[in-house]
Amino acid sequence: MKPDESSSYIIGKCADSRVVTTLTADNLSGLNILAEELVSAGLPVIEVLLRTSEALDAISLLARVPGCIVAAGSVLTPQQLAQARSNGASFAVSPGATDALIAAAADCELPLLPGAATASEVMKLGEHGFHFIKFFPAATSGGVPALRALGGPMPQIRFCPTGGIGADNFEQYLCLKNVAAVGGSWLVSGSAFRHRQWAEIGKAARRTARLAKAK
Repeated sequence: MKPDESSSYIIGKCADSRVVTTLTADNLSGLNILAEELVSAGLPVIEVLLRTSEALDAISLLARVPGCIVAAGSVLTPQQLAQARSNGASFAVSPGATDALIAAAADCELPLLPGAATASEVMKLGEHGFHFIKFFPAATSGGVPALRALGGPMPQIRFCPTGGIGADNFEQYLCLKNVAAVGGSWLVSGSAFRHRQWAEIGKAARRTARLAKAK
């Protein structure tokens, strides 16, 4: 898949919800119920970070939940791309980008959302053909003001900021014209997730979905 096609595909997957729930899966128990709650709430896109030994199994499990769109996050190598694809990931997300990773994504036909933190990195990815880019780490790279500034010289690029985004500020990002979606773990990083209180997470997810759709 060419980079421009990859970007269009991922934007399409995120267009309705505009919120990507990032998940560190160290326990598979109840993840299918979590996914069902998020899908029902209108937040079907879940990014499983490849930071635990359970991550690939979690991707495989979530890929079988009706309506769930599961991505592999923290992808760093071509090998991880191949593993993500074979376990059912719809697309891959990387904190940065290398030529090897971009080439591997094209070869294995797995759509890639590459990361950038500076104007030069965004320009390089634009030269490759990407027009949807992860802005990471968002908070420490300038946050909303930085993204607003990047939109001036590069209005053709849209972003998915992640890193330091939560319930208290995600709407500020979604108000920007060049932000198609945001990513964050706030729905699955508190006590409700630790205690597997899926109904509470579902309630918070429905509120998040309503606020996101209003932007």
